Amino acid sequence: RIIVTAGPTREPFDPVRFITNYSSGKMGYALAVMAARRGAEVVLISGPSSLPVPPGMDFISVGSALEMRDAVMSCLAAATVIVKAAAVADYRPAVRAENKLKKKQGPLVLPLERNPDIIAEIGAVKGDRILVGFAMESENLLANAKAKLFAKNMDLIVANDLHQTGAGFQCDTNIIKILDPRGGIEEVPLMDKLDIAGRILDRVKVLIDERKC
Repeated sequence: RIIVTAGPTREPFDPVRFITNYSSGKMGYALAVMAARRGAEVVLISGPSSLPVPPGMDFISVGSALEMRDAVMSCLAAATVIVKAAAVADYRPAVRAENKLKKKQGPLVLPLERNPDIIAEIGAVKGDRILVGFAMESENLLANAKAKLFAKNMDLIVANDLHQTGAGFQCDTNIIKILDPRGGIEEVPLMDKLDIAGRILDRVKVLIDERKC
């Protein structure tokens, strides 16, 4: 049973506006589709996305990072693999206005507070579950990805550089490096995200087989 998270989160600061990012959900949805094709029981937890809900899986729609955290943790006990492909906002507005904020003279200051670190929370309690995370970076790709891999107790981390053509948000393709705690780095060239999903799940299958031995 595999949990896949996908898409962005939206962090509202009044009834009509919010903070978000450019994630389309395409990578996470591709992972969910490919996992279902390979026979996994899939739970797809998605932030707001224009993509159609894939058939053959449980689907949970969420809005904010707090909602995504609650959904993931509620499904965790039954999961054997967790793939955190969602682009969860690190911060949310500290206060949500009850009414629409009106335009005034001068700048608008929005105090922010930290959102929960979902993947770190999973990493602390995962037991023998397999945990896969993502690191989209704009600089120091390998160093940042390695630090995240160990700090959050992941089994694999998928790293990509948003400056590479074909690897950023909204693309149908990706270019990735898959890192493991033993120091291995698998470089995967430009390909369709569904094929990228297959390569990531190949690595997950290797880990599953190793743990059966």
